Amino acid sequence: MTDLLEVGRVTKSHGVRGDVLVNFITDRGERWATGARLRVGEEWMEVRTARPHHDRHIVGFVGVADRNAADLLRGRTVWAEPIEDPDAIFVHEVVGSTVVDEDGTERGVVTSVIANPASDLLELDSGALVPLTFVTSQHDGRVTIDPPEGLFDLDGDD
Repeated sequence: MTDLLEVGRVTKSHGVRGDVLVNFITDRGERWATGARLRVGEEWMEVRTARPHHDRHIVGFVGVADRNAADLLRGRTVWAEPIEDPDAIFVHEVVGSTVVDEDGTERGVVTSVIANPASDLLELDSGALVPLTFVTSQHDGRVTIDPPEGLFDLDGDD
C-alpha cells in the first residue's frame, strides 16, 4: 500500500442507510466523487454518494447498505491512488525537497506542510515558513521560490 496516499478517515456511521462520516484531508473533489475508488482499511470501495456536512462529508459506499455495515468502517483510514496533475503541488512530493531561491540560494529542506487559511506553508528544517504562494516551480526534489525581501531575516535588521 506504499503507493497509496492517505486522504481521510471514517469517523462514524451516519443514519440507517449505510452512510458514514469521513474527515477528508484533501481538497481534491475527485476523491469523493460518485464512482471514485477508495481503499477503506484493507478493502477497495466505490463511492455511491457523498455530500458535505459541516467540516466532513457524508459518504455512502457501494455494498454498504445499513448501519451495521457502516459501523464496521468506523476508524478506518481512507487511501487513494495519487492524482496526476502537473500544476498541483502535493505534500507527498514536496516533503524532503530542497528549497532554493530563483538565484540558486539554498534555503533548506521541507520537513512538513502546514495548513493555513491564507496559504499553506512549507516548514523548512531551519524553522523558516514559506507560503506556497511564493513557489514558482517544483520538480525532481527541488522547490524554487520567489520570496519577498526579508522573508528569511530572523532579526529584522537589514
